[in-house]
Amino acid sequence: MVERSNSRSLGVIITRKSIVFLLISILTVLSWFFIFSSTNPNRVLDYISVSEPADAPLIIIKNSNSSPQNNVISPNPQNRGKQNREGAETEEPNDKKNRGGTETEPFIYQNRAKTLQCIEKKGSPSPTPLKVYMYDMSPEFHFGLLGWKPDRNGVVWPDIRVSVPHHPGGLNLQHSVEYWLTLDLLFSELPEDSRSSRAAIRVKNSSEADVVFVPFFSSLSYNRFSKVNQKQKKSQDRELQENVVKYVTSQKEWKISGGKDHVIMAHHPNSMSTARHKLYPAMFVVADFGRYSPRVANVDKDIVAPYKHLVPSYVNDTSGFDGRPILLYFQGAIYRKAGGFVRQELYYLLKEEKDVHFSFGSVRNHGITKAGDGMRSSKFCLNIAGDTPSSNRLFDAIASHCIPVIISDDIELPYEDVLNYNEFCLFVRSSDALKKGFLMGLVRSIGREEYNKMWKRLKEVNKYFDLRFPSKEDVGDDAVQMIWKAVARKAPLVKMKVHRFQRFIKPF
Repeated sequence: MVERSNSRSLGVIITRKSIVFLLISILTVLSWFFIFSSTNPNRVLDYISVSEPADAPLIIIKNSNSSPQNNVISPNPQNRGKQNREGAETEEPNDKKNRGGTETEPFIYQNRAKTLQCIEKKGSPSPTPLKVYMYDMSPEFHFGLLGWKPDRNGVVWPDIRVSVPHHPGGLNLQHSVEYWLTLDLLFSELPEDSRSSRAAIRVKNSSEADVVFVPFFSSLSYNRFSKVNQKQKKSQDRELQENVVKYVTSQKEWKISGGKDHVIMAHHPNSMSTARHKLYPAMFVVADFGRYSPRVANVDKDIVAPYKHLVPSYVNDTSGFDGRPILLYFQGAIYRKAGGFVRQELYYLLKEEKDVHFSFGSVRNHGITKAGDGMRSSKFCLNIAGDTPSSNRLFDAIASHCIPVIISDDIELPYEDVLNYNEFCLFVRSSDALKKGFLMGLVRSIGREEYNKMWKRLKEVNKYFDLRFPSKEDVGDDAVQMIWKAVARKAPLVKMKVHRFQRFIKPF
């Protein structure tokens, strides 16, 4: 009896201890849960402020806890990356997630597109233009490369009211952004410039400037003077690069900022091949980053500018879906270096497909004219990575209002922080493009209504890729003004970098 009583008493004690331990454990878990939930950053709405008109739409990053009805994205071409044609979930186009993107990017890009549309209607998003200080460098670095010579000593710039130095054109023209930006700055000083909403003006005092512009026509220098002849130890292009480095790094403005507020043009992938490694703190204007190390050039620091399209713009285009009999078009070099292996693989996949034009082409025998005619007759134009991630072909397609199909995993695009390319382009990963039937299935799945919507948007944005002089206010922003605005959007970050650089240097 005594043993039974003791065991029963012991069971009661054990049971009470278990209950107390269980209650303490539950309370501990709940307390930690409340602590973590109260500090969860996803409960907060983050607001992104950009340079916009006062009545521009506010860009809000939604979090994953938002209500479903607030997170619905209306079905349109720009969301094509969310689902494939069978409705299965896929990653976003162009690997945005892999480049550090988040699930909030669709909302950002949609609102940026709305912001751009607001800008289109209301004019410049900034109340004041970007202030640019341009070095008065010797003509040998800029218009002298075009054959222009000053009429007297001490003159640096041509009088563009009298005569504008002629650009040689041809293939040199595709990397001519340096020519147009410099002309635009010179024009901004003249009373003939009647634009009320221009994006940049030249200032004479560097202390007033937002950025410092280096007028070296580096692409033209590479195209015309990179070869070494028998009488030279080094090319004229190499000598010019060395002289640019000496000139720029000796200037007071460079020493004050460490070059972080300088804008240097290096649009041709091979231009500034040696100077770039010494001037890389500056902001480069490039075509892409295919031949740069991330330390020297990257999308956060630098500006991606469009190529000058070689085919003429398609004026009064009424073709639409029914007026373009060719479904898919490509004409160009098929066999490229390592980066362009996809071209030859696609050639073997598509050469027998109905309604597809896939052939070799060059600039010879009126090749540019033939390519322009072919693009105007085609619904979709292939833009496949070649020796570098980008090529002029993309901008020829835009000028022809042929929906670009971009197969280039590492491509970076002009003004993508405000312009949503998904509204007028298709993005296809190289690995998907090489799957039999994938590409043709994609383009054939796009019907008349969806195609015409993209085609109309392409006609609207065409002007943003037109490099011209002078800019015309009645047309709206062209490529020159859009590039300056892209520089202006980076100006606040540049100013912060300059201030940080100046922490331990003596004031001048």
